[in-house]
Amino acid sequence: MASAAADYALPSSATPPRIASIQRGLMWAVGAGGAIVFIEPSPYEFATLVALIFFFATGLRMRPVFIPLLILLFLTNLGYTICAAYLLENQAIMNWILTSWYMAITVLFFAMVLAEDTANRLDYLRRGLIIGAVIASASGVAGYFHLVPGGYDLLTLYSRARGTFKDPNVLAAFLILPALFSLQIVVTEPLRKSFSSVLALGTISLGVLLAFSRASWGQLILCSAFMLILMYLTSPSTKERQRIVTMAIIAVVLAIVLMVVLLSFSSIGDLFKERASFHQTYDSGRFGRFGRHVLGFQMALEMPLGIGPLQFTKYFPEDTHNSFLNAFMSGGWIAGICFPALVFMTVIRGFKLIFVRVPWQRTYLALFSAFLGTVAEAFIIDVDHWRHFWMMLGAMWAMFAAVHAYQYKQQHARMI
Repeated sequence: MASAAADYALPSSATPPRIASIQRGLMWAVGAGGAIVFIEPSPYEFATLVALIFFFATGLRMRPVFIPLLILLFLTNLGYTICAAYLLENQAIMNWILTSWYMAITVLFFAMVLAEDTANRLDYLRRGLIIGAVIASASGVAGYFHLVPGGYDLLTLYSRARGTFKDPNVLAAFLILPALFSLQIVVTEPLRKSFSSVLALGTISLGVLLAFSRASWGQLILCSAFMLILMYLTSPSTKERQRIVTMAIIAVVLAIVLMVVLLSFSSIGDLFKERASFHQTYDSGRFGRFGRHVLGFQMALEMPLGIGPLQFTKYFPEDTHNSFLNAFMSGGWIAGICFPALVFMTVIRGFKLIFVRVPWQRTYLALFSAFLGTVAEAFIIDVDHWRHFWMMLGAMWAMFAAVHAYQYKQQHARMI
Protein backbone atom coordinates (compact mmCIF):
# COMPACT_ATOMS: atom_id res chain seq x y z
CA MET A 1 0.00 0.00 0.00
CA ALA A 2 2.84 2.41 0.83
CA SER A 3 4.37 1.76 -2.57
CA ALA A 4 1.12 2.46 -4.36
CA ALA A 5 0.68 5.65 -2.36
CA ALA A 6 4.14 6.79 -3.30
CA ASP A 7 3.46 6.06 -6.96
CA TYR A 8 0.26 8.09 -6.83
CA ALA A 9 2.11 11.01 -5.28
CA LEU A 10 4.27 11.27 -8.39
CA PRO A 11 3.12 13.28 -11.41
CA SER A 12 1.82 11.54 -14.49
CA SER A 13 4.51 9.78 -16.47
CA ALA A 14 3.62 12.10 -19.36
CA THR A 15 4.75 15.13 -17.31
CA PRO A 16 8.51 15.79 -17.53
CA PRO A 17 10.14 16.27 -14.08
CA ARG A 18 11.14 19.86 -14.87
CA ILE A 19 7.56 20.76 -15.85
CA ALA A 20 6.26 19.07 -12.71
CA SER A 21 8.67 21.11 -10.57
CA ILE A 22 7.47 24.35 -12.16
CA GLN A 23 3.85 23.33 -11.61
CA ARG A 24 4.47 22.68 -7.92
CA GLY A 25 6.40 25.94 -7.59
CA LEU A 26 3.46 27.81 -9.08
CA MET A 27 1.17 26.28 -6.48
CA TRP A 28 3.52 27.59 -3.79
CA ALA A 29 3.46 31.05 -5.41
CA VAL A 30 -0.34 31.07 -5.54
CA GLY A 31 -0.52 30.13 -1.86
CA ALA A 32 2.00 32.78 -0.79
CA GLY A 33 0.51 35.41 -3.11
CA GLY A 34 -2.90 34.96 -1.51
CA ALA A 35 -1.61 36.86 1.51
CA ILE A 36 -0.98 40.15 -0.31
CA VAL A 37 -4.26 41.57 -1.53
CA PHE A 38 -4.37 45.21 -0.39
CA ILE A 39 -3.53 46.27 -3.95
CA GLU A 40 -5.46 45.35 -7.10
CA PRO A 41 -4.65 43.49 -9.16
CA SER A 42 -2.84 41.70 -6.34
CA PRO A 43 0.13 39.29 -6.48
CA TYR A 44 -2.47 36.54 -6.01
CA GLU A 45 -4.14 37.50 -9.29
CA PHE A 46 -0.82 37.54 -11.15
CA ALA A 47 0.32 34.22 -9.65
CA THR A 48 -3.03 32.57 -10.36
CA LEU A 49 -3.11 33.88 -13.93
CA VAL A 50 0.44 32.66 -14.65
CA ALA A 51 -0.35 29.30 -13.06
CA LEU A 52 -3.61 28.98 -14.98
CA ILE A 53 -1.89 29.68 -18.32
CA PHE A 54 1.01 27.34 -17.58
CA PHE A 55 -1.16 24.47 -16.39
CA PHE A 56 -3.48 24.74 -19.37
CA ALA A 57 -0.45 24.80 -21.67
CA THR A 58 1.03 21.70 -20.03
CA GLY A 59 -2.25 19.81 -19.66
CA LEU A 60 -5.33 19.90 -17.44
CA ARG A 61 -8.17 17.40 -17.38
CA MET A 62 -11.86 18.14 -16.88
CA ARG A 63 -13.29 15.17 -14.99
CA PRO A 64 -16.95 14.06 -14.89
CA VAL A 65 -16.99 14.58 -11.11
CA PHE A 66 -16.60 18.33 -11.73
CA ILE A 67 -19.73 18.65 -13.88
CA PRO A 68 -22.08 19.46 -10.93
CA LEU A 69 -19.52 22.01 -9.74
CA LEU A 70 -19.37 23.59 -13.19
CA ILE A 71 -23.16 23.73 -13.53
CA LEU A 72 -23.77 25.25 -10.09
CA LEU A 73 -21.01 27.83 -10.52
CA PHE A 74 -22.38 28.79 -13.93
CA LEU A 75 -25.97 29.09 -12.71
CA THR A 76 -24.97 31.10 -9.64
CA ASN A 77 -23.10 33.63 -11.74
CA LEU A 78 -25.78 33.61 -14.40
CA GLY A 79 -28.23 34.66 -11.69
CA TYR A 80 -25.93 37.49 -10.63
CA THR A 81 -25.53 38.64 -14.24
CA ILE A 82 -29.25 38.57 -15.03
CA CYS A 83 -30.13 40.54 -11.90
CA ALA A 84 -27.40 43.09 -12.65
CA ALA A 85 -28.33 43.54 -16.31
CA TYR A 86 -29.95 46.93 -15.73
CA LEU A 87 -27.08 48.08 -13.48
CA LEU A 88 -24.02 47.28 -15.58
CA GLU A 89 -23.41 50.90 -16.47
CA ASN A 90 -22.26 51.26 -12.87
CA GLN A 91 -18.54 50.41 -12.92
CA ALA A 92 -18.54 49.07 -9.35
CA ILE A 93 -21.30 46.59 -10.19
CA MET A 94 -19.61 45.58 -13.43
CA ASN A 95 -16.42 44.89 -11.45
CA TRP A 96 -18.43 42.87 -8.92
CA ILE A 97 -19.89 40.67 -11.66
CA LEU A 98 -16.52 40.17 -13.37
CA THR A 99 -14.93 39.31 -10.03
CA SER A 100 -17.62 36.71 -9.37
CA TRP A 101 -17.01 35.04 -12.74
CA TYR A 102 -13.27 35.18 -12.08
CA MET A 103 -13.71 33.48 -8.70
CA ALA A 104 -15.72 30.73 -10.39
CA ILE A 105 -12.86 30.17 -12.84
CA THR A 106 -10.38 29.87 -9.97
CA VAL A 107 -12.56 27.22 -8.33
CA LEU A 108 -12.40 25.05 -11.45
CA PHE A 109 -8.68 25.77 -11.76
CA PHE A 110 -7.90 24.55 -8.24
CA ALA A 111 -10.19 21.54 -8.67
CA MET A 112 -8.50 20.40 -11.88
CA VAL A 113 -4.94 21.17 -10.75
CA LEU A 114 -5.08 19.56 -7.31
CA ALA A 115 -6.88 16.46 -8.62
CA GLU A 116 -3.56 15.36 -10.17
CA ASP A 117 -0.18 14.94 -8.47
CA THR A 118 -2.32 15.65 -5.43
CA ALA A 119 0.07 14.96 -2.56
CA ASN A 120 2.86 17.13 -3.95
CA ARG A 121 0.80 20.02 -5.32
CA LEU A 122 -1.27 20.20 -2.15
CA ASP A 123 1.90 20.18 -0.06
CA TYR A 124 3.41 23.08 -2.03
CA LEU A 125 0.17 25.04 -1.77
CA ARG A 126 0.19 24.37 1.99
CA ARG A 127 3.75 25.65 2.35
CA GLY A 128 2.99 28.76 0.34
CA LEU A 129 -0.08 29.52 2.45
CA ILE A 130 1.94 29.26 5.66
CA ILE A 131 4.65 31.60 4.34
CA GLY A 132 2.02 34.05 3.13
CA ALA A 133 0.18 33.90 6.46
CA VAL A 134 3.37 34.63 8.39
CA ILE A 135 4.06 37.65 6.16
CA ALA A 136 0.50 38.96 6.50
CA SER A 137 0.43 38.36 10.29
CA ALA A 138 3.86 39.84 10.92
CA SER A 139 2.87 42.92 8.90
CA GLY A 140 -0.27 43.37 10.96
CA VAL A 141 1.57 42.88 14.24
CA ALA A 142 4.34 45.29 13.20
CA GLY A 143 1.79 47.90 12.23
CA TYR A 144 -0.25 47.47 15.41
CA PHE A 145 2.78 47.94 17.69
CA HIS A 146 4.22 50.83 15.62
CA LEU A 147 7.30 48.79 14.71
CA VAL A 148 7.37 50.21 11.18
CA PRO A 149 7.53 53.97 10.51
CA GLY A 150 4.13 54.96 9.15
CA GLY A 151 3.04 51.33 9.37
CA TYR A 152 0.19 51.92 11.79
CA ASP A 153 -1.89 53.86 9.26
CA LEU A 154 -1.03 51.45 6.44
CA LEU A 155 -1.25 48.11 8.27
CA THR A 156 -4.14 48.73 10.67
CA LEU A 157 -7.76 49.83 10.33
CA TYR A 158 -10.02 51.04 13.14
CA SER A 159 -7.23 50.15 15.63
CA ARG A 160 -7.25 46.57 14.33
CA ALA A 161 -4.46 44.78 12.48
CA ARG A 162 -5.15 44.28 8.79
CA GLY A 163 -1.61 43.61 7.57
CA THR A 164 -1.47 43.07 3.82
CA PHE A 165 -5.27 42.95 3.52
CA LYS A 166 -7.84 45.70 3.09
CA ASP A 167 -9.98 44.50 5.97
CA PRO A 168 -9.08 42.98 9.39
CA ASN A 169 -11.92 40.46 9.15
CA VAL A 170 -10.62 39.06 5.86
CA LEU A 171 -7.04 38.92 7.17
CA ALA A 172 -8.12 36.92 10.20
CA ALA A 173 -10.30 34.59 8.14
CA PHE A 174 -7.45 33.92 5.69
CA LEU A 175 -5.12 33.00 8.56
CA ILE A 176 -7.24 30.12 9.86
CA LEU A 177 -6.18 27.46 7.32
CA PRO A 178 -2.42 28.22 7.59
CA ALA A 179 -2.79 28.20 11.38
CA LEU A 180 -4.31 24.70 11.22
CA PHE A 181 -1.50 23.51 8.93
CA SER A 182 1.10 24.84 11.39
CA LEU A 183 -0.73 23.34 14.36
CA GLN A 184 -0.67 19.91 12.71
CA ILE A 185 3.12 20.00 12.50
CA VAL A 186 3.47 21.25 16.08
CA VAL A 187 1.38 18.42 17.56
CA THR A 188 2.85 15.61 15.46
CA GLU A 189 6.56 16.41 15.04
CA PRO A 190 9.42 16.68 17.58
CA LEU A 191 10.35 20.22 18.61
CA ARG A 192 13.61 20.19 16.64
CA LYS A 193 11.59 19.58 13.47
CA SER A 194 8.61 21.75 14.35
CA PHE A 195 10.35 24.80 15.87
CA SER A 196 9.76 26.92 12.75
CA SER A 197 6.11 25.83 12.80
CA VAL A 198 5.84 26.85 16.47
CA LEU A 199 7.05 30.33 15.53
CA ALA A 200 4.71 30.43 12.53
CA LEU A 201 1.73 29.34 14.64
CA GLY A 202 2.52 31.93 17.30
CA THR A 203 2.83 34.72 14.73
CA ILE A 204 -0.34 33.73 12.90
CA SER A 205 -2.32 33.36 16.13
CA LEU A 206 -1.16 36.80 17.25
CA GLY A 207 -2.29 38.17 13.90
CA VAL A 208 -5.75 36.66 14.40
CA LEU A 209 -5.98 38.11 17.90
CA LEU A 210 -4.95 41.63 16.89
CA ALA A 211 -7.36 41.64 13.94
CA PHE A 212 -10.09 41.58 16.61
CA SER A 213 -12.46 39.53 14.48
CA ARG A 214 -14.88 37.73 16.77
CA ALA A 215 -15.82 35.21 14.10
CA SER A 216 -12.18 34.34 13.45
CA TRP A 217 -11.42 34.00 17.15
CA GLY A 218 -14.18 31.44 17.32
CA GLN A 219 -13.00 29.80 14.12
CA LEU A 220 -9.43 29.44 15.33
CA ILE A 221 -10.55 27.77 18.56
CA LEU A 222 -13.36 25.59 17.21
CA CYS A 223 -11.68 24.60 13.93
CA SER A 224 -8.48 23.70 15.79
CA ALA A 225 -10.42 21.56 18.27
CA PHE A 226 -12.42 19.90 15.49
CA MET A 227 -9.30 19.16 13.46
CA LEU A 228 -7.42 17.74 16.45
CA ILE A 229 -10.35 15.46 17.25
CA LEU A 230 -10.37 14.21 13.66
CA MET A 231 -6.60 13.71 13.74
CA TYR A 232 -6.96 11.71 16.97
CA LEU A 233 -9.75 9.55 15.54
CA THR A 234 -7.95 8.88 12.26
CA SER A 235 -4.46 8.33 13.64
CA PRO A 236 -3.29 4.71 13.16
CA SER A 237 -0.78 4.96 16.01
CA THR A 238 -1.48 4.96 19.75
CA LYS A 239 1.78 6.81 20.33
CA GLU A 240 0.77 9.51 17.90
CA ARG A 241 -2.65 9.87 19.51
CA GLN A 242 -1.01 10.35 22.89
CA ARG A 243 1.31 12.99 21.43
CA ILE A 244 -1.62 14.83 19.85
CA VAL A 245 -3.39 15.01 23.22
CA THR A 246 -0.25 16.05 25.11
CA MET A 247 0.81 18.73 22.65
CA ALA A 248 -2.75 20.03 22.37
CA ILE A 249 -2.88 20.53 26.15
CA ILE A 250 0.51 22.28 26.11
CA ALA A 251 -0.63 24.51 23.24
CA VAL A 252 -3.80 25.50 25.12
CA VAL A 253 -1.83 26.34 28.28
CA LEU A 254 0.67 28.46 26.34
CA ALA A 255 -2.15 30.21 24.48
CA ILE A 256 -3.85 31.10 27.77
CA VAL A 257 -0.58 32.46 29.22
CA LEU A 258 0.00 34.52 26.07
CA MET A 259 -3.54 35.87 26.21
CA VAL A 260 -3.14 36.93 29.85
CA VAL A 261 0.08 38.76 29.02
CA LEU A 262 -1.35 40.51 25.96
CA LEU A 263 -4.59 41.51 27.65
CA SER A 264 -2.59 43.20 30.39
CA PHE A 265 -1.86 45.94 27.82
CA SER A 266 -4.74 48.40 28.08
CA SER A 267 -4.80 49.10 24.32
CA ILE A 268 -5.37 45.40 23.64
CA GLY A 269 -7.48 44.54 26.69
CA ASP A 270 -9.98 47.37 26.24
CA LEU A 271 -10.58 46.66 22.55
CA PHE A 272 -10.76 42.93 23.27
CA LYS A 273 -13.52 43.47 25.85
CA GLU A 274 -15.39 45.72 23.43
CA ARG A 275 -15.13 43.28 20.51
CA ALA A 276 -15.86 40.21 22.67
CA SER A 277 -19.18 41.63 23.79
CA PHE A 278 -22.28 39.98 22.34
CA HIS A 279 -24.20 43.24 22.62
CA GLN A 280 -22.89 45.19 19.65
CA THR A 281 -25.14 48.00 18.45
CA TYR A 282 -24.78 46.91 14.81
CA ASP A 283 -25.97 43.38 15.67
CA SER A 284 -29.15 44.16 17.59
CA GLY A 285 -32.37 45.92 16.76
CA ARG A 286 -34.81 45.72 13.88
CA PHE A 287 -32.17 46.83 11.37
CA GLY A 288 -29.21 45.23 13.10
CA ARG A 289 -27.26 42.39 11.52
CA PHE A 290 -29.72 39.66 12.48
CA GLY A 291 -32.79 41.81 12.02
CA ARG A 292 -31.64 42.51 8.46
CA HIS A 293 -31.31 38.78 7.86
CA VAL A 294 -34.97 38.22 8.70
CA LEU A 295 -36.19 41.21 6.70
CA GLY A 296 -33.90 40.38 3.80
CA PHE A 297 -35.14 36.81 3.48
CA GLN A 298 -38.71 38.07 3.57
CA MET A 299 -37.84 40.34 0.63
CA ALA A 300 -36.15 37.44 -1.16
CA LEU A 301 -39.36 35.39 -1.08
CA GLU A 302 -41.20 38.21 -2.81
CA MET A 303 -38.55 39.09 -5.42
CA PRO A 304 -37.53 36.19 -7.73
CA LEU A 305 -35.02 38.44 -9.53
CA GLY A 306 -33.57 39.88 -6.36
CA ILE A 307 -32.41 43.49 -6.25
CA GLY A 308 -28.99 43.15 -7.87
CA PRO A 309 -25.42 43.28 -6.51
CA LEU A 310 -24.46 46.06 -4.10
CA GLN A 311 -28.06 47.26 -3.80
CA PHE A 312 -28.86 46.02 -0.29
CA THR A 313 -27.67 49.21 1.40
CA LYS A 314 -30.29 51.17 -0.53
CA TYR A 315 -32.92 49.37 1.55
CA PHE A 316 -31.04 48.82 4.84
CA PRO A 317 -28.36 50.67 6.82
CA GLU A 318 -25.60 48.11 6.12
CA ASP A 319 -24.70 45.17 3.87
CA THR A 320 -26.32 41.74 4.22
CA HIS A 321 -23.52 40.18 6.30
CA ASN A 322 -24.90 36.81 5.25
CA SER A 323 -23.56 35.16 2.10
CA PHE A 324 -26.66 33.06 1.53
CA LEU A 325 -28.95 36.06 1.86
CA ASN A 326 -26.65 38.00 -0.44
CA ALA A 327 -26.95 35.26 -3.06
CA PHE A 328 -30.74 35.76 -3.05
CA MET A 329 -30.49 39.54 -3.05
CA SER A 330 -27.76 39.80 -5.70
CA GLY A 331 -28.77 36.91 -7.94
CA GLY A 332 -32.43 36.22 -7.29
CA TRP A 333 -33.78 32.74 -6.79
CA ILE A 334 -31.32 31.25 -9.30
CA ALA A 335 -28.22 32.22 -7.31
CA GLY A 336 -30.11 32.00 -4.03
CA ILE A 337 -30.75 28.29 -4.61
CA CYS A 338 -27.58 27.31 -6.47
CA PHE A 339 -25.01 28.93 -4.17
CA PRO A 340 -26.24 27.21 -0.97
CA ALA A 341 -26.70 23.97 -2.93
CA LEU A 342 -23.06 24.10 -4.02
CA VAL A 343 -21.76 24.92 -0.54
CA PHE A 344 -23.75 22.31 1.36
CA MET A 345 -23.21 19.62 -1.27
CA THR A 346 -19.49 20.21 -0.75
CA VAL A 347 -19.81 20.00 3.03
CA ILE A 348 -21.82 16.77 2.92
CA ARG A 349 -19.41 15.11 0.51
CA GLY A 350 -16.54 16.43 2.59
CA PHE A 351 -17.71 14.58 5.70
CA LYS A 352 -17.62 11.32 3.75
CA LEU A 353 -13.86 11.64 3.12
CA ILE A 354 -12.76 12.15 6.71
CA PHE A 355 -11.87 8.50 7.38
CA VAL A 356 -10.64 7.62 3.89
CA ARG A 357 -6.98 6.58 4.02
CA VAL A 358 -5.05 8.59 1.43
CA PRO A 359 -1.48 9.98 1.49
CA TRP A 360 -2.79 13.51 1.99
CA GLN A 361 -5.40 12.66 4.65
CA ARG A 362 -3.91 14.88 7.35
CA THR A 363 -3.74 17.90 5.05
CA TYR A 364 -7.32 17.23 4.01
CA LEU A 365 -8.48 17.28 7.65
CA ALA A 366 -7.09 20.80 8.05
CA LEU A 367 -8.60 21.90 4.73
CA PHE A 368 -12.03 20.50 5.57
CA SER A 369 -12.00 21.98 9.09
CA ALA A 370 -11.14 25.45 7.77
CA PHE A 371 -13.69 25.19 4.97
CA LEU A 372 -16.42 24.13 7.40
CA GLY A 373 -15.54 27.04 9.66
CA THR A 374 -15.75 29.48 6.75
CA VAL A 375 -19.15 28.10 5.76
CA ALA A 376 -20.35 28.73 9.31
CA GLU A 377 -18.95 32.26 9.14
CA ALA A 378 -20.81 32.81 5.87
CA PHE A 379 -24.03 33.02 7.92
CA ILE A 380 -22.83 36.22 9.60
CA ILE A 381 -20.56 37.85 7.00
CA ASP A 382 -20.19 38.15 3.23
CA VAL A 383 -17.54 35.69 2.00
CA ASP A 384 -18.66 35.94 -1.64
CA HIS A 385 -15.41 37.49 -2.89
CA TRP A 386 -12.96 36.02 -0.39
CA ARG A 387 -10.24 34.49 -2.55
CA HIS A 388 -9.30 31.84 0.00
CA PHE A 389 -12.91 30.66 0.30
CA TRP A 390 -13.09 29.86 -3.41
CA MET A 391 -9.61 28.32 -3.30
CA MET A 392 -10.74 25.96 -0.53
CA LEU A 393 -13.94 25.15 -2.41
CA GLY A 394 -11.95 24.15 -5.50
CA ALA A 395 -9.50 22.17 -3.37
CA MET A 396 -12.38 20.28 -1.76
CA TRP A 397 -13.70 19.19 -5.16
CA ALA A 398 -10.18 18.22 -6.16
CA MET A 399 -10.10 15.90 -3.15
CA PHE A 400 -13.32 14.22 -4.30
CA ALA A 401 -11.73 13.42 -7.67
CA ALA A 402 -8.33 12.49 -6.25
CA VAL A 403 -9.73 10.08 -3.67
CA HIS A 404 -11.77 8.31 -6.34
CA ALA A 405 -8.69 7.98 -8.57
CA TYR A 406 -6.52 6.83 -5.67
CA GLN A 407 -8.99 4.14 -4.60
CA TYR A 408 -9.34 2.94 -8.18
CA LYS A 409 -5.56 2.68 -8.48
CA GLN A 410 -5.36 0.78 -5.19
CA GLN A 411 -7.98 -1.73 -6.34
CA HIS A 412 -6.25 -2.13 -9.69
CA ALA A 413 -2.90 -2.73 -7.93
CA ARG A 414 -4.39 -5.44 -5.71
CA MET A 415 -5.90 -7.21 -8.74
CA ILE A 416 -2.47 -7.30 -10.40
